[in-house]
Amino acid sequence: MQEDGIKKLYYAIGEVSEALGEVPHVLRYWESVFDVLTPRKSRAGKRIYTEGDIAVLRRIQFLLREEKYTIEGAVQVLAREHETPEQTQARRQEVLELRGFLEKLLQSL
Repeated sequence: MQEDGIKKLYYAIGEVSEALGEVPHVLRYWESVFDVLTPRKSRAGKRIYTEGDIAVLRRIQFLLREEKYTIEGAVQVLAREHETPEQTQARRQEVLELRGFLEKLLQSL
């Protein structure tokens, strides 16, 4: 999002909602549901969005509108995309433990 060749650092919710074709209350709702979306607030308490926030909003919009994910499904996709290497390793360890349990269960049958 650029205006007259000058790149802005922050955008108001009205500018972002217009650029995305969504109404402002939808963006506020998404902020309450998606932990990865955390726009800062000005001293006046107004939301100010960075390019990174807008990229996350576009990803949410794509998942919900184009890919037809449910809110919960989109939350899970974004959580996986933004997890740390430690979280990935922990999830991998849980899967391996579950696999081991299932293999033992199958052998006992």
